[in-house]
Amino acid sequence: MAGMSGNTLGLLFAVTTFGESHGPAIGCVIDGCPPGMELSEADIQPELDRRRPGTSRHVTQRREDDRVEILSGVYEGRTTGTPIALLIRNQDQRSKDYAELADTFRPGHADYSYWRKYGLRDPRGGGRSSARLTAPLVGAGAVARKWLRERHGIVVRGCMQQLGELPIAFRSWEDVGDNAFFAPDRQMVPRLEAYMDALRKAGDSCGARIYVEACNVPPGWGEPLYDRLDADIAHAMMGLNAVKGVEIGAGFASVSQKGSEHGDELTPEGFAGNHAGGVLGGISTGQPVRVSIALKPTSSIRLPRRSVDRSGQAVTVQTLGRHDPCVGIRATPIAEALLAVVLMDHALRQRAQCADVRHAVAPLPGGIG
Repeated sequence: MAGMSGNTLGLLFAVTTFGESHGPAIGCVIDGCPPGMELSEADIQPELDRRRPGTSRHVTQRREDDRVEILSGVYEGRTTGTPIALLIRNQDQRSKDYAELADTFRPGHADYSYWRKYGLRDPRGGGRSSARLTAPLVGAGAVARKWLRERHGIVVRGCMQQLGELPIAFRSWEDVGDNAFFAPDRQMVPRLEAYMDALRKAGDSCGARIYVEACNVPPGWGEPLYDRLDADIAHAMMGLNAVKGVEIGAGFASVSQKGSEHGDELTPEGFAGNHAGGVLGGISTGQPVRVSIALKPTSSIRLPRRSVDRSGQAVTVQTLGRHDPCVGIRATPIAEALLAVVLMDHALRQRAQCADVRHAVAPLPGGIG
């Protein structure tokens, strides 16, 4: 599906990102967006504002406005069907923070693996491997979300389920938008803030678990076997920096469940549960598509770590740049965008092959479970 160099996500709705953390700009080209949809920067900017750095003391203090510019693919306020190019200019690079890292490798980072692959690397802010590159993807996700919402009423939303050792119980979707953690329980926020303040003082970092779902997805989206909807979702989520685990529906909890518990029974009123996460045999059931992702602790920490230089000699590395003590804090809008892009691609693939399929019986209600 992707191009050989691994910078493109999707088949019919294809998003190719470009740029580096400390280059002049980052951006993406979206190919395959249907024509005729109203689109402006105002449709995209709110999503970028949710993701951008410097929004609270708990994330990197790099100051980026992340103002998006639409360079092509829109005429007189509507998409034309041609490639949509989005550009975001970098403004607050501080490359001197990385001068000492040009000849060594930060533990847990892509420094070593990029060097082994390409023979050279851009050490400034992680270059191409930086989470900065998630900004244009969020822009592409905003385009997909708008089309999915207008055509199918699909709502994509997410929240934080766990910060380090602190699980966060779900209280309300209304709570998610009014705190820097995207936590679904505003009463937990003081505890989360105290946890992050202590972590930052210690010079350390932590991981996070993020939940994302899509409601009102029609049944029938996805392909058998190798292009399954859930496989493509997992593929996309693993493309997000720091993700080390993806669960669909019950995920790893399935291991301890009995078949009588896990298999979602069908009734005339709808499915009795949603352990499948809205996908059976790689094809959507009409239930909410449910995904959880695990993000590792930020590798850039202030504490001294052992490493080697390019000649293989032992060195000590201390990362002094501006970093998120927990990359998961800003990951919710990115996970939402990735899910939207995959669903958009499969919406167009379903339309291409199976638009003429008709059923005498209406689909089961999708909201149960």
